[in-house]
Amino acid sequence: MCLMFEIDGGQKSGSGTILRLAVAVSAITQRPLHLVNIRCKRSQSGLKRQHLESVLVAAKLCNGVVEGAKLGSEELWFTPNSVEGGCVEAVIETAGSIPMLFLAVLPICVYAKRPVILHVAKGGTDTLYAPTVNYLRFVLLPVLSKMGVVAEISVQKYGYYPKGLGEASLIVQPSLLRAVGFERFGKFDSVNGVSVCTFLSDRYVAKRQADAAVNVLTKGGYSSRIDVLNDQSNPYQKGSSITLWAKTDAGAFIGADALGGLNKSSESVGKEAAIRLVSELKAGSTVDAFLADMLIPYMALASGNSFFYTRCFSEHVETNIWLMKTMLNSEFSVEKVNNSLYRIEKVR
Repeated sequence: MCLMFEIDGGQKSGSGTILRLAVAVSAITQRPLHLVNIRCKRSQSGLKRQHLESVLVAAKLCNGVVEGAKLGSEELWFTPNSVEGGCVEAVIETAGSIPMLFLAVLPICVYAKRPVILHVAKGGTDTLYAPTVNYLRFVLLPVLSKMGVVAEISVQKYGYYPKGLGEASLIVQPSLLRAVGFERFGKFDSVNGVSVCTFLSDRYVAKRQADAAVNVLTKGGYSSRIDVLNDQSNPYQKGSSITLWAKTDAGAFIGADALGGLNKSSESVGKEAAIRLVSELKAGSTVDAFLADMLIPYMALASGNSFFYTRCFSEHVETNIWLMKTMLNSEFSVEKVNNSLYRIEKVR
């Protein structure tokens, strides 16, 4: 019988990323997991609704057995079996982040024996402290495709805080991960984006967000094309977001997003995303600061050495590197190469 992983969720960031990645690695390696101090450094520790649903979906994908899977739990046992795949339904019932649930189970889906179709209902597609669903669609998945991941996300209903009620689907084909290197920034082409508002078209929210972003980008010397989506999929929860991304001829891929909110003008939302993107572009990053931590588990799982340059060695990057070393015996090197960039490489 395989030795059990013993993971302290209070290490490093003490956040939900430890829960998500630990469960994923457990499922992929078919090695049982005992996790304690779940999210103990967050203001509300333990499993919230989105974390609980992530664990339950992971168990469905690998015919696993879970003990301690209840709201507020700070300890659980996860015993996986083989990752079969198939159709899976999930319901969050709050504005908990659908993208974070997707991030939790996507690595597992890559190792399934057959395609996975995961449908998630009654959650948030665009919420605080999480990437927007369009960031995953237009930034994360295109980059992961360079590593061999074949996946797509579709949105049936956009959902926002506080009600959520969003709905989205993730389809993943079994894949073989391969190493990739993002060596050079290269020659920049243009910025693309999508500005979304749900039942706010009468106030031109999506257009105002897009126009404000274009103004910032133009002043920075960057041409752009931002699509405007006046969504009417969810009449019970109004909201908005904007997602921007930029590619270069050398394969660098940079993204940024921002959310609408009460007492927050549409113009400030567009400016916020554009300023973030410009900061990344001027630094010469080959992946943006938020994409960096998302790539660490795939780099660890792929054979061979992967690397990228990013402007920020974040707490989440540090945490994910620590966890991959603890669970997979992976080694990463982190080198400050100039005043604005870190080179992060998986060396074993």
